[in-house]
Amino acid sequence: DLPGFYYDSEKNRYFRLLPGHNNYNPLTKESIQYKAMECKRLRLLEEEEKQKKKTTRAGLNSSMLLQKRQLGLLSSTSYCRLVHELKVNCMQRRKIEIRSPDSSVAGTNNFKIIVADVACERIFTVNDVEHGGCKYGIINLNGLGKESLTVEMYDNLYFTNRKVLEKSLFSLTHFSKLCLMGIAETPGCASLLPASLFSSTNPGDRPGMLCSFKISTAWSCAWCLNPQADNCFSTGLTRRVLVTNVVTGHRQTFGTSSDVLAQQFATQTPVLYNGCRSGEIFSIDVRQRNRKGQSWKTVRLFHDSAVTSIRLLEAEHYLMAADMAGKIKLWDLRTAKCVKQYKGHHNEYAVLPLHVNEEEGLLTAVGQDCYTRIWSLQDAHLLRTIPSPHPSSKDAIPSVVFSSRLGGSRGVPGLLMAVKQDLYHFSYN
Repeated sequence: DLPGFYYDSEKNRYFRLLPGHNNYNPLTKESIQYKAMECKRLRLLEEEEKQKKKTTRAGLNSSMLLQKRQLGLLSSTSYCRLVHELKVNCMQRRKIEIRSPDSSVAGTNNFKIIVADVACERIFTVNDVEHGGCKYGIINLNGLGKESLTVEMYDNLYFTNRKVLEKSLFSLTHFSKLCLMGIAETPGCASLLPASLFSSTNPGDRPGMLCSFKISTAWSCAWCLNPQADNCFSTGLTRRVLVTNVVTGHRQTFGTSSDVLAQQFATQTPVLYNGCRSGEIFSIDVRQRNRKGQSWKTVRLFHDSAVTSIRLLEAEHYLMAADMAGKIKLWDLRTAKCVKQYKGHHNEYAVLPLHVNEEEGLLTAVGQDCYTRIWSLQDAHLLRTIPSPHPSSKDAIPSVVFSSRLGGSRGVPGLLMAVKQDLYHFSYN
């Protein structure tokens, strides 16, 4: 890296960076790096189209797995996990046709976020709109099992001029509610929306918002599913945590030393885990009252950079956390020690989610470089790196959903990827 020069890999020589007219120089270090990244992305896309996919583990193939399973050398859990690893490496990309009762809105807005409900029968979408703000919708995944690969999208007439930062989706099937977090130049708000708002039946008789709470300077939100703190949700604010009961309106405030960027409630106990800009991760038992001078933090973990996403594993003995330095760590909450690190993730300043699929033994994350990476949960081995179908940019970071049952109990396995106005399905081969 020579000051004032750049290296051209095609011509295998250095060229001097000369100033252009009016002090404008089209050749910058950023433009050169972008060109190199784009060449790499196109090369990887071409390799995927040619199906040049090989397993990332030496000697791992379906016949060997079946033989070991028949000989009793592999448990059913290990066999299923390794089969998923093989299938993930062979996933093929196909574009999905999105249909809507209103043909004028189908595929006209960029996807911002997609999240699947608990049964993976539908995905909740947040789309940017041209005049600013966001629009919400529901996509039914019933058509994924057909050759046509079409899905039905139902848009909500409710728009918001606020920018949606994060949402907590609590079982569309069981609770029929959505918790949305919004913030803009005006004070932010947390809104509860009924899932029937997006139903295709009785379009003229749709209920409005269940309730909305004005909350300023909000960064994150989470809903509690534990019966001991029923009907409560939390919002991570600037230097404090606010727990609100949606029925009584009662609020409980916990002061922090940093902004809270990520939150998740445990289900077995009414404990809230928080990830901060300072890199600290701490938990709060929401049953206790916050008294002055009293320490209410229980578990405390520390990253070297701002924590952007946290995910509790099912047994709730382990917590997965990602930060703005691109590090993903698995913490043992019983010993407060890091037991695994998942390398390869790229992040510098964005708030990017983690997707943990324990049944399949997989961890999925989309980096700021727009690459989707999939790791093995068990040994942190990087299984696959998927390039984005669109050129990399800040407004084209993919949003993904992975499940072995997309579309319900008899659904198809694979990965859903939303980029710009397009939706793609990476299906098992």
